[in-house]
Amino acid sequence: MPRRTATLLASLLTLIALLCAGVLIPVPYAEMSPGLTVNTLGKHDGETVLRITGQKTYPTSGHLNMTTVQVTNSEYKMNLVESVYGWLSHDKLVVPHKTLYPDDKSADEVNQENAEEFTQSQESAKVAALKELKKRKLLDVKLASHTVVGSVAKGAPAEGILHAGDAIKAVDGEAVRTPADVVKLVSQHKPGDKTVFTVIPAERVAAAEKQRKEPRGAKNVTLTTMRAPQGDRAMIGIEAAVDYTLPFDISITVRDVGGPSAGLMFSLGIIDKLTPGDLTGGEFVAGTGTIAEDGTVGPIGGISMKTVGARNKGAAYFLTPEANCATAARDIPDGLTLVKVATLDDAMDALEKIREKKTADLPSCTRG
Repeated sequence: MPRRTATLLASLLTLIALLCAGVLIPVPYAEMSPGLTVNTLGKHDGETVLRITGQKTYPTSGHLNMTTVQVTNSEYKMNLVESVYGWLSHDKLVVPHKTLYPDDKSADEVNQENAEEFTQSQESAKVAALKELKKRKLLDVKLASHTVVGSVAKGAPAEGILHAGDAIKAVDGEAVRTPADVVKLVSQHKPGDKTVFTVIPAERVAAAEKQRKEPRGAKNVTLTTMRAPQGDRAMIGIEAAVDYTLPFDISITVRDVGGPSAGLMFSLGIIDKLTPGDLTGGEFVAGTGTIAEDGTVGPIGGISMKTVGARNKGAAYFLTPEANCATAARDIPDGLTLVKVATLDDAMDALEKIREKKTADLPSCTRG
């Protein structure tokens, strides 16, 4: 065989071997890509996304789209060829597998955590929206609130005795009005002391909220404090939170979505439905961001995939959490304006500029 032919054959066989190895060798990465994009003002899978009963609502137009990221499942093993293709692709993002699925959590635990975060984001969105409406004097609403058990740590004195959603009325006979009161009253003890919590079980709290009534049926439970992991402070292993009783029903229906990142867009959708006129002026606005009950907008993951997904659906403006702006600005899809927001107030002001065609005044995202 001529030397040149032998060299070409050897090179071809080597290339084939490398390609086979690239397909067969798994790599510790996962892939993110643009996911579901849903107009919070409309319907998804035949169901109205935001449904409000017990309060007057108004027609809406335009789009206030929440955005998501699609990820490979926990069992999927990427190969070298797929990961290289993903790194080179504009609409895919390759990340370490443990970024999406931490080693210390099972896939079921990750999914459960995402579901819980999604549910909590909906509740925060409702409260933030109603507070914003009241602050701007667009709707006179009353929000009754009470301190509840937000979560209970595993192995803590409170485990099995207190439960998430239990209303905390008093500690050692002292009335509780805020989560800070709980920390203060428990901290007055030494580790090993007894403390008495006056609580209303979560199921009674939920039933009262449905009837727009103050929860009743308190009982006393005695707990033994333990030493906090850091310092000499006494603790019982709960995180206290604030729960609100809304003055009317707001339901949010979007299936197969997890995580907290739709909070901002849910809040804006609620506000739009509860006020005359259109927040968007008929424009296609998309966005993302967690929302706190005080209206603070927090950062999210996969921002570049969300901007691509939004633009693919037709969005002209994208409300971007301030903390994500630098990353998002590295690769802005053609025709999409990234609008920087740090609060729900910022988002409302930005939508006013979009409505009034004053887009040159919008706070835009720039590279960090």
